[in-house]
Formats: sequence, structure tokens, C-alpha cells
Amino acid sequence: MQEYQKLVEAGALRPDDHQTRIIQKLQGLHDALAVYDPPPAETPSLFSRLFSRPAPNALNTGRPQGLYLYGDVGTGKTMLMDLFYNTLPTRVTRKRRVHFHAFMVDVHKRMHAAKAAGAGDPLVPVARDLANEARVLCLDEFQVTDIADAMILRRLLDALLEHGVVCVFTSNRHPDELYKNGIQRASFLPAIDLLKTQLNVTDLDSDTDYRRVPRALSHAYFSPLNSVTRAAIDAQFAALTEGIPIQDGKTIRLWGRHLTVPRCAGHVAKFTFVELCGRPLGAADYLELTQRFGTLFVTDVPRMGLGEKDKARRFITFIDACYESKTRLFISSEVSILEIFSDDSSNAPGVLVSDHMRAIMDELDLPAEVVGAASMFNGEEELFAFARCCSRLVQMGSAEWMEHAGRR
Repeated sequence: MQEYQKLVEAGALRPDDHQTRIIQKLQGLHDALAVYDPPPAETPSLFSRLFSRPAPNALNTGRPQGLYLYGDVGTGKTMLMDLFYNTLPTRVTRKRRVHFHAFMVDVHKRMHAAKAAGAGDPLVPVARDLANEARVLCLDEFQVTDIADAMILRRLLDALLEHGVVCVFTSNRHPDELYKNGIQRASFLPAIDLLKTQLNVTDLDSDTDYRRVPRALSHAYFSPLNSVTRAAIDAQFAALTEGIPIQDGKTIRLWGRHLTVPRCAGHVAKFTFVELCGRPLGAADYLELTQRFGTLFVTDVPRMGLGEKDKARRFITFIDACYESKTRLFISSEVSILEIFSDDSSNAPGVLVSDHMRAIMDELDLPAEVVGAASMFNGEEELFAFARCCSRLVQMGSAEWMEHAGRR
């Protein structure tokens, strides 16, 4: 609470009564953790696993109730989580703060290794090791879109809570809205019940979008595509790599396959849009790429219409990875950065824009032409992802972001 008040007094945050109430909940959990002694995470015996099962309330014994903070884009979820994590009591030495995508990538890697080592049920040692490594687990952007994740999460959450791990999650969605219409969703419903009964589910929505608080803009985005902007972005790349040997066509290994980095120097790399989003790469690939390179250049980003929907989805996934990894990003594009998802057909007469889409755009204070992207993004999950991407691009183009991002 004291750190939050300091940020408000310094003008870094605006006074927000609703957010203050959330801070008070985080302060309560902070105080409980100051006196919490978690039990050792041990692997249960074969007998106990086969013939015993903790009662539902057993999960609550002695463990402070965690938090599930949910709200729309720009409500300060990540900022509040980081504030909580960075001010945890000094006695909490085993803690972890990670993006949900990166966490699940790690879980799948661990389960693969445990299975290769002969574990009959790989989730058991994985949950034990995760619990021993982090007694407080903070997951940002909790969202379930993959059936493999959905099938794992119920048992994994159950095991972590049973081991005494205190969880703090942020999400765009109320637990009841997670994995909505997903394949075999009925198998995921017990995980939703766990989230609702074992965590304090709290709505974060307020009237302030913290990503739209005015910031001085840095020259991170270049448009349109012409000789002037190409020269400008090339000059920026040259300035950041001065004195560092340039490597062309460097090959790196990502998840068992090879990716060619067209041009790089140290922790700076340069791709064209097609090289980065024109091939079947996923969140795990982009996360690993952003962890290797603190600064990334993406050139020749086109205005994307319905014909480029797969590329647009990959670009959004890439932006999410850059944001989570605090990557410094430079982009050259055919149109202004916030118009790249607005295909010409969407602005044609007779094309209707949904009220939901307009509401999201209004909340983010995005220009009218961006609303044209409604013809490309029409599902609930896609709307959230699109809105989040636009909001993050604004934040990542600020001088403040450029000053602090890119450190590896």
C-alpha cells in the first residue's frame, strides 16, 4: 500500500478509489504471507494416491487465500501484480512471477522430461518441483485456448494448492468465461470451480485505462513504406549495433526446429514481417526469440485483411511475447501502426461494426479507422486479443518503454 501511495504522490499513477480497494486486498495477502509457513512439497506415496483424496476444504488448511484479478484491457492488472510481487515480505524467498503462456511452456517441457525419465504420472513430480521452487506463484494473463493446457490445469492447480502454493493470477476473463466453447470444456469445469473456491475472484474494471495515460512518444514506428522510412529504420538499426559484428543468416534452434535470423548483432535482430509471421510459429517460439534478443526490428508490415488472418494472429502473439519479455521493438509498416489490422473491405458501405467492438475501441480511445478491423476479428477471444495488441503497441511506442526495455 505504501509503494502504491508513493506512485500516486509522484504522479506516476492517477488516484483511483476502485484500484485502492484492490491494493487493500493485496496488502491483506501480503500481511498473511509475512507469517505463513508453507509445508514441504513431498511426493505422495503410491498407496495414498490410490486410496485417499483430500476433502474439498482440506486445500484451505493454513494457506492464505490467493487472488484472481480479472478485468478488461488497460485496467492495471499487470502493474498491480508487479507491485505486489516486488514488495513481497523478505521471508518469501521462493517466488515466481511469469506470463501464463511461458508458464505452460515450462510445464509441458517438464512433463516431457519427467515422462522420458520413466515417471508413471509425470504431473506428480512436476507439481512437486514447481511447488518447492515457488511458494508464491504469480501468473499474468491467465487465459486458456489450448486443449492440452485445459486438460492439464485442473490436476496441476489442485496439486499446487494441496502443496500449499499461494496463487495470484490476472486475466481478462472471469473464471466462468475461461475456455468458453472450447473442446471438451466439461473436463475443464473442475478447474474453474477450483479458481472460484480457492482464490478470491476480484473484478478490476475501473474508469481509467492506464495504458492510455499520455506518454511522450518515441520514434519506434515508421510508415508508410518508402525510401525515407526504410533509410530511417536502417539508420536506427545501424546506431544500435555500432561496433558489434553483424551476422547474416544466423540459425538458432527453437523447440526442436531451426529458425534463420536474417540479420543480427549481439542482442539486436532484424526480420521482415513475412520472415517472422509468414511461417507456422507459435507463442513458445516467439517467447524464446524475445528472450534471446532484447531489441527486435520488424520491417514491411502490410495492412492485413481477411486473407492474412493467420499472419495477423501470429503478429498479435508476437506482440504479446515482446510485451511480456520487455522487448524494445521497431516496426516499419504500410500504414500507421494502429491501422494495420483494418482491411479496406471493412470500411466499405454496408459492413456493420458490432457494438461490442465499438465499445472496446472507445475504451482504448483508438481512432475510428481501427474499428474497421471488425471484419477480421469477430470472436470474443479474437476481440480481446486484438484490443490488447493495440493497447500494448501504444505503450511499447512510448519513450518510457524505450528507455527501460531491451535489457538482456
